[in-house]
Amino acid sequence: MAIKPALMVMAAGMGTRYGSLKQLEKFGPNDETIIDYSIYDAIKAGFGQVVFVIREAIAAEFKETLLPRFAGKIDVDYVLQELDILPEGYSVPENRVKPWGTGHAVWVAAAKVTTPFAVINGDDFYGYTSFKAMADYLKQDTSGQLAMVGFKLSNTLSEHGAVARGICEVDAAGNLVRITEQTHIEQTPGGIISKTPDNQEIKLTGDEVVSMNLMGFPPTVFRYLETYFREFLETQTHNPKAEFFLPAAVDKLVQNGIARVKVLPTNEKWFGVTYPADKPIAEQTLRKLIAQGVYPENLWNESLELRK
Repeated sequence: MAIKPALMVMAAGMGTRYGSLKQLEKFGPNDETIIDYSIYDAIKAGFGQVVFVIREAIAAEFKETLLPRFAGKIDVDYVLQELDILPEGYSVPENRVKPWGTGHAVWVAAAKVTTPFAVINGDDFYGYTSFKAMADYLKQDTSGQLAMVGFKLSNTLSEHGAVARGICEVDAAGNLVRITEQTHIEQTPGGIISKTPDNQEIKLTGDEVVSMNLMGFPPTVFRYLETYFREFLETQTHNPKAEFFLPAAVDKLVQNGIARVKVLPTNEKWFGVTYPADKPIAEQTLRKLIAQGVYPENLWNESLELRK
């Protein structure tokens, strides 16, 4: 029997720009969260396990509200991401409040995942075909090669402010050449621009391939994440705003010749809830998808075919 890949959902974010706990925000007609739609798509695509990365502060509410919905449909587990979960020999600086980042989020779940796995953001909508492409890839014997679902930049922007995206360069064979994290990309009257940390503006076309953190890995990646996280801590521990980004770690694997990353293109239109004004758009988009028959009106009660 073929091994079903796992799905790791990064849901420990603090929702600073959104202003509330968006992981548990209700968007669907029967109080479904964006995570609900991601898990529904993941089960349908062939994932067999989901591991949530959450914070202690939201654990009780998360376990009470969300986890029971998936019982009997997919194996569920969770792990905590806290500032003091660090490699041996390191401690949290006094002025550190900001989470360590997405690379750290994946690293803390190492003990929970033993199969090929994919990673997603808990507050992003990726669409079924994105999950299907990744699940199909992870079920193959890819000799440890990584994968990433590549979105078109113009399909991933918010109408209400800047977003962070990993801009990807892809070769003719469909492999990732490099990925550059750009933390301030926005749609302006003059087009799409990216602002650098020193406030320089770079014009973008909108056709660029971007990472939305839907990435696939063999479990051997954890040892490299720990190595790179240790390197990060050696140089950035006392920078209170520095983050250990997962795309940066993936790019380092590529640049060091350790791994190849297959880019799986998708035409799905991303949406998320970076800002409060994004919520009505997310709700409207989901209503349209339900009207088109992509999702049932009541996601779990009408989805008995997904039961294990």
